[in-house]
Amino acid sequence: MAVSLSKGQRVSLDKGVKLALVGLGWDTNRYDGSADFDLDASAFMLGANGKVRKDEDFIFYGNLQSADGAVTHTGDSLQGGSGGDDETLFIDFSKVPADVEKIAITVTIYEAQERGQNFGQVSNAYVRVARRSGENDNVGIEELRYDLGEDFSIETALVVCEIYRSGPTWKFNAVGAGYQGGLYALCKAYGVNV
Repeated sequence: MAVSLSKGQRVSLDKGVKLALVGLGWDTNRYDGSADFDLDASAFMLGANGKVRKDEDFIFYGNLQSADGAVTHTGDSLQGGSGGDDETLFIDFSKVPADVEKIAITVTIYEAQERGQNFGQVSNAYVRVARRSGENDNVGIEELRYDLGEDFSIETALVVCEIYRSGPTWKFNAVGAGYQGGLYALCKAYGVNV
């Protein structure tokens, strides 16, 4: 049975989780615009200073895998809202370099400003972490889930959660923090050269 978390809660991942699936899902509300919503999941592999060690530590639709193979993005869903996970990331904890302290999982709206879109128009957003039995397991057994709720209005970027080291174990932090400025703002905050 999966653990259900609220904003701000932290929980240790089971030590047996070596391969994890991080699934993100959402629905979009009806709105007056004509453009589709294109939400994008990303991961930032961060050092002790809270910044990427190098630009390649930013995993997104334009860089689907970290150089060390620790984090893999399975690809961009241009519309989402299909039920189930809309975008998925895989983490192999055995490959995460020792100087990576945290993996921040984010979601942004592609061309949000140009399309007049924000997270106030998104509902049923969630993140789930599942234990994968092996490299070919694309579903996993759900370990924990965080439903974000709908307390965002003008934000165009979300830090959904952080998976971070705590001694020999990994922990999950349900962040749920919204930002303006989209992906560009997150990249600047995490030290990616844009």
